[in-house]
Amino acid sequence: MDNPNKSSDESNSGAEPCNGEVIRSGREILLQAFNWESHKNDWWKNIEDKVPDIAKSGFTSAWLPPVTHSVSPEGYLPQNLYSLHSSYGPELLLKALLEKLKQYKVRAMADIVINHRVGTTQGHGGTYNRYDGIPLSWDERAVTSCSGGSGSQGTGDNFHGVPNIDHGQSFVQKDIIEWLNWLRKSVGFQDFRFDFAKGYAAKYVKKYVEEAKPVFAVGEYWDSCSYNAPDSRLEYNQDSHRQRIINWIDNAGGLCAAFDFTTKGILQESVRGELWRLRDSKGKPPGVMGWWPSRAVTFIENHDTGSTQSHWPFPAGHIMEGYAYILTHPGIPTVFYDHLYDWGDSTHDQIVKLMDIRKRQDIHSRSSIKILEAQPNLYSAKIGDKVCMKIGDGSWSPAGQEWTLATSGHRYAVWLKEVPHN
Repeated sequence: MDNPNKSSDESNSGAEPCNGEVIRSGREILLQAFNWESHKNDWWKNIEDKVPDIAKSGFTSAWLPPVTHSVSPEGYLPQNLYSLHSSYGPELLLKALLEKLKQYKVRAMADIVINHRVGTTQGHGGTYNRYDGIPLSWDERAVTSCSGGSGSQGTGDNFHGVPNIDHGQSFVQKDIIEWLNWLRKSVGFQDFRFDFAKGYAAKYVKKYVEEAKPVFAVGEYWDSCSYNAPDSRLEYNQDSHRQRIINWIDNAGGLCAAFDFTTKGILQESVRGELWRLRDSKGKPPGVMGWWPSRAVTFIENHDTGSTQSHWPFPAGHIMEGYAYILTHPGIPTVFYDHLYDWGDSTHDQIVKLMDIRKRQDIHSRSSIKILEAQPNLYSAKIGDKVCMKIGDGSWSPAGQEWTLATSGHRYAVWLKEVPHN
């Protein structure tokens, strides 16, 4: 059960929902609206054309790639943070996309890359650790000492090969908060995704969310799961892994959710005939979802793990099992662009059907769950009072005539309980 003592919910009297209100509701479904190769296409126009379908499908937020000027075409080596001309398209087309999303009541999520920044000028020590001639013209103090600057050592993991930002500097914090507020109030973004959140302390994310007030925020705290040394098999118990993500959320004041990398790691091993992994020793889901579901953003693939990078890919033949799991379970599910739009109409329609069931049956981030079976080739669960599901090739259906098959596909099925009419 979600821990109510960890909630940092807030009241809101304005028209736009606030962070606390959205977290409290828990009815978000996110779309990652790009992949690693999207910069090679006319991306802002491509997504704009799909906005009606994105809205009709039921997504509440569309996570866009980094929109500011970057040395790398994918956007993850930013330099001029106030330039909206990127390899994904010009500022004019970005603004048109954001307006279309607003028209269709889908929030735009900005990819916030503030762990590192490519310098423009050589400074202290002969490295490119100054930012001259562009907005946020920081000097060497803005760069951590372990990445070539004269700032502090930093408060997280070092992102190698590029200057890491020292978030401990008050002028850096001030400038980042102003930039985030510009993205919110002038550009038109409502949600934030914090890239490489392991690189700087979560307390800074807390401050940035408090000051810029996104409607919803999620951090990428990507940590390594535990594997057995001899054969590199995933260990059954991943409590230490999910605890580290929980600690990060806690240190961010509960104001920012986190991607549930624990669930992804376990789920993609489970669907290969080890579905027993999907029940922890206490009978709960084994990921962050099982401990703090209202802050667990579940997913099965993203631009790093899948796409052409394929750093940690989900087995392709089991994609729909993955979606049947995350779209019927607690947490906040995310759908990857490729699966929705590049895998054909059948996959698109199956995903949208599961989303429709989630919405109509009012499954939300804190929905109750009872795991019924967790065998090598069969997993089944009851979510809330009105939904049962199973994945795997084992034979199973819920007991009782009141259950009706709502949707099914390769190695998955979902049933709904019929409500008797008076």
